[in-house]
Amino acid sequence: MSVIIPAYNAMPELTKCVTSVMEQTLGPDEIEIIAVDDGSTDGTGSELDRLARTCSSLRVVHRPNSGGAGVPRNTGLDLAGGDYVFFLDSDDYLGPDALRRMVAMADENRTDVVLGKMVSVGGRAVPTAVFSHNQPRTDIFSSHAYRTLGCWKLFRRSLIERLELRFPPYRNCEDKPFTAAAYLNADGISVVADYDCYYSRNRQNGNNLTLTAADLVHRMDGTRLCFETVARYLDPGPRQDRIMRRHVEWELCGPLRALLPRESEQQAREHFYPQFRHWALTYVTDGVFQMIAPPDRLIVHLLRADRFEDLMTVARHATADAERGHVVDKGRVYWAHPFFRDPAKAVPDVCFDTTDRLRVHHELATAAWTGDGPVLRLRGHARIDTLGPLQPTTQLILRPSGFRHPDIRVPATVGTAPRQGDDAAAGFTVDVDLSTVDAGAPLSGGRWDLYLDVRAQDVSRTVRLRQTRTDADGRRTAPPEREVTTGSRRGPTTARPFFSPQGTFSLDVRQTEAQPACVVTGIAWDTFAPATLLVGGRLTGEAAHHPHPVALRAEEDAGSVREVPLLYAPHGSRTFTARMPVRDLRPGRWTLTLRTDDPRSPVPVPTPKGLSGTRWYRAARLGRPYYAKPLAGSPERPMVLRVAPVRLVAALRRRLA
Repeated sequence: MSVIIPAYNAMPELTKCVTSVMEQTLGPDEIEIIAVDDGSTDGTGSELDRLARTCSSLRVVHRPNSGGAGVPRNTGLDLAGGDYVFFLDSDDYLGPDALRRMVAMADENRTDVVLGKMVSVGGRAVPTAVFSHNQPRTDIFSSHAYRTLGCWKLFRRSLIERLELRFPPYRNCEDKPFTAAAYLNADGISVVADYDCYYSRNRQNGNNLTLTAADLVHRMDGTRLCFETVARYLDPGPRQDRIMRRHVEWELCGPLRALLPRESEQQAREHFYPQFRHWALTYVTDGVFQMIAPPDRLIVHLLRADRFEDLMTVARHATADAERGHVVDKGRVYWAHPFFRDPAKAVPDVCFDTTDRLRVHHELATAAWTGDGPVLRLRGHARIDTLGPLQPTTQLILRPSGFRHPDIRVPATVGTAPRQGDDAAAGFTVDVDLSTVDAGAPLSGGRWDLYLDVRAQDVSRTVRLRQTRTDADGRRTAPPEREVTTGSRRGPTTARPFFSPQGTFSLDVRQTEAQPACVVTGIAWDTFAPATLLVGGRLTGEAAHHPHPVALRAEEDAGSVREVPLLYAPHGSRTFTARMPVRDLRPGRWTLTLRTDDPRSPVPVPTPKGLSGTRWYRAARLGRPYYAKPLAGSPERPMVLRVAPVRLVAALRRRLA
């Protein structure tokens, strides 16, 4: 693999950066290091040459200064020969086992991009959400990977060459379009989150490019290319909207709010504002607009409406206005910005609606069965930011997962003890009677996910019910499964409460398999009494709850019935036998069951494997022969015997054949 290090005036951090690659556990024979000195004047070039004399896998290239990291990275790419490429900034360094782990992840999962966990050194900001857990194979729609567009990742070089990817010669944001294009075309992304791979730090002299080239003038070209890259590789629609949202928030609204007021009035109006407005009109669809936060919606609205002066006012006062409170009106919560419902400004309410973004704090404290019945009691606490105590209209929602059924709502009792140390978080209790919860009917089979409809000041916010607390071993304890008597003809059901690995709470309801009062243990023809069927069996542990079998019953399709009693062994034994003389049955199809005292609950006699037929003669030895044989069946259906005379001509032909 190839590690590419662009370096410009990178002392003294450079030495640790390069040696961290030289000391990788992957081994020097597996790594080529390409360090590109971009016209340094502080001894960076001579230090690279010194390190190269101690490491044969280090190749040093000296070139005139380009003003950014993109051009030296391209120089390294043109020379790279490894299957994988990793870009390492000269002020950062790697954990000793980083490259081995990332290459193994890519090889095992055949992925094109691998993210290694980043660690902050000295307070430099690094992404964290994507590194919550290992992800062997994911994509930008199933993970937080797209939130980090820095190029400090492992890339399969064939992907880079297939797309003909190179870095644009910008001083800032030059790596975002590169990484975005790789993400959007990658055959899988992996995340190594259980090892500190990449250590990110600020330089002692403070000349990181992200700090020295932070002005708008250095960002605009890279931002434009980000939008164009997404539009190039994704068709318009929800998927494109999800990715565009990141750039609208981070590359459009964020820099406009923070950096545009620093520019001169003329430069802001004539140079930057038209570009921002073009992006808002071209790339912020209604789908994106609904996903972004109210402060960003306000900016996008003013850009679309071509209101430069109002936009500058909003940008200049963004920090102070962010601390303003909220207004609650008719079940919605609005940001109390000075423009809100100001007739002179005429900004739509949707630009200030923050209802769906209010944070809901909640915790399922306990879940337990009450007594021996079907009632599951849930206790916890909840609150909505800034809205005060819960209302009695707070409800539990049972929502079907993977099958169709309307949501089931169960009222909660609120006002019980809050969480310790948090008076604003009101307690709630919900009793869920599984035998009547569905409008008087029992809860039907399937998986039910539990939600909480939290209400305060007539504002409703629905959240997935979860438990974040675990025991010392990191586990959560759910109530045991329980059989619930439903009164249904199909019999009882079993309800199994459980927690997902993320702590969300669900119920799995399944039909309980009915256990018979007895089982048939043997079926055979009597050796000493031809044409007599022997059936043996025993009572089960469920016999106490069901009628006992009393007779072996044979019922002919036309309605004729023959029965013989079951003979139980003496002294309270639970085993029984029955002898059915089939020679007394008239020709036809006879179904065999064990009759109980309750004629509605017969026990099927299963069709045994390998049981052949039997023959006998009616009236005399030389009379017409008859036969009885079991027909093919299934374990769920009773055994069927066919009784019929032997067709002599057909039998003779078979014998001669």
